[in-house]
Amino acid sequence: MMLKNKGQIGPRFLVYLTGLLVMSLGIVLLIVADLGPTPWDVLHVGLYYRLGLTIGTWSIIVGIFILAAAALISREFPQFGAFLNMVLIGLFIDMYLILPFMQTPNALGGKMAMFAAGIVIYCYGMGLYISAQLGAGPRDSLMIALTAKTGWKVRNVRGLMEVIVLVIGWKLGGPVFWGTVVLSLAVGPIVGVALPQCQALTSRFLAKLKGERDIYMKQMLKEKNRGAS
Repeated sequence: MMLKNKGQIGPRFLVYLTGLLVMSLGIVLLIVADLGPTPWDVLHVGLYYRLGLTIGTWSIIVGIFILAAAALISREFPQFGAFLNMVLIGLFIDMYLILPFMQTPNALGGKMAMFAAGIVIYCYGMGLYISAQLGAGPRDSLMIALTAKTGWKVRNVRGLMEVIVLVIGWKLGGPVFWGTVVLSLAVGPIVGVALPQCQALTSRFLAKLKGERDIYMKQMLKEKNRGAS
């Protein structure tokens, strides 16, 4: 379902920002759970181990190269939201990581609960911000460009991307555990479910706001006409 009210910049930006905050929280939960982060974060952590800086900073730097590749494949200049996504995700990751209560649980059960919550939050955050249609981030722009180019399903394209990045990150010394393998296989199918659900939710939200605005404008017009008479 595509959004019809594309002029509602303010409400759509609210959905977009909320999605980025949610997705970043999912990313950090997966890192802190210590059962294996996302393949992209295996790469970011590997670069952090090798070259310093912060995990969020490497997310931004890698995003620049990925966004350039997506632009070449789609032959379209990225939307402003894609650049904003690239910066905000990196900042939000570092913000969540410095929170004092963001600690790895001691028990395996706690780690698994954090991991499970992280993957669901991550995928639905992704679906939510994409549904605002203000520009997908670098990694999702590449996913969308490859999906359009190849005609493959989202789950297949995303799965292939995750596996390739996982191998590169592992070679750089990033942390790979069984959770990373699970994520490589599970993210595609979950995003395939989450994205249409989030698109439907955002469409209803925008339609409701537009309806309330139309009612308000009609009431104001009636009051104006009464005053004029």
